[in-house]
Amino acid sequence: MMTTSTVADGHRTAHWHHLMNHSLVPAAALPHADGPFTGQIITAHVGALRVVTVEADAQRVKRTASHIAQSPEPLVALSVQTTGRTELVQDGRLATVNEGDLFVHRTSRPYILDHPERYSTRTVYIPRDMLALSETELSSVSGRAIATNQGCAAILKPLLTTVVSSAHLYSPPAASGLANGLIDLFSTLVTEQIEESAAGTGPTRSHLVQRVREYIDVHLADPALSPESVARAHHISVRYLHRLFETEGITIGRLIRQRRLEECARDLVNQSRTAPTVSAIAQRWGFINPTHFSRVFRNAYGLSPAKWRTTRLEVGRATYAGRTVHVVPEQ
Repeated sequence: MMTTSTVADGHRTAHWHHLMNHSLVPAAALPHADGPFTGQIITAHVGALRVVTVEADAQRVKRTASHIAQSPEPLVALSVQTTGRTELVQDGRLATVNEGDLFVHRTSRPYILDHPERYSTRTVYIPRDMLALSETELSSVSGRAIATNQGCAAILKPLLTTVVSSAHLYSPPAASGLANGLIDLFSTLVTEQIEESAAGTGPTRSHLVQRVREYIDVHLADPALSPESVARAHHISVRYLHRLFETEGITIGRLIRQRRLEECARDLVNQSRTAPTVSAIAQRWGFINPTHFSRVFRNAYGLSPAKWRTTRLEVGRATYAGRTVHVVPEQ
């Protein structure tokens, strides 16, 4: 641990500047207050990652082009704001980072980290060449604050916090595995953020859900219709597709099956003389295996397809002893 407490009050600001430059990356650190400055830095390595805990008084940290020239290795800094606040400026963006948020900045681009009050952060520095992400993808998250109440960020936050605080406990194989896991999870977070930005929220998100439903209806007859094919057609991940439907009360797989069964049930009561066979109707709507179709149809409607057809055709709406029985598909 490196701290200002080991030097006299009058030399603490200069000592802190020295610690910041040699423990993190070169940058200018200017305390907000004129009094004695206090701060501490704990650094370690977890596999190929450098992990850092910083706790300090209010200050403004600025990294310029001249600082970048002193340490040109491109790093991506992924941080958790554990206490206090941070105002992050990078690539023309201004983000307010509150306690509990994640934030991302790149050391290869100028930035400002303004801490208006005493704060603490935990940071993982990831070498740029370890990330299989394009510059456009990285730019989409740099200079941004990311809430951690849901999605991938809710998983990444506690993992990052634990790894940074417990870095000294891991064996080399464990450290390497954790580093790879953090990198993979961060890459997933970037993809998730891009998808959410593209899909939006509110009316835009609802519009995407409606587009997915319409796509399913149009492609019901395709036996290859699946969550994977639906996600691919809409340029989103399967995981994000499932998240879209979390509030719809049904999974994508069940929605596809339900819509197919509804169309089969409708065609089974076709009263034309050339009505297709049960097997033909099943194949028309994407059911390849007749046995599987009969099983899922019975589970949904309480009758076999053949019995459903006979009952509906003979009795109309299945009226028994003057009482109308409505058979409703499984929801």
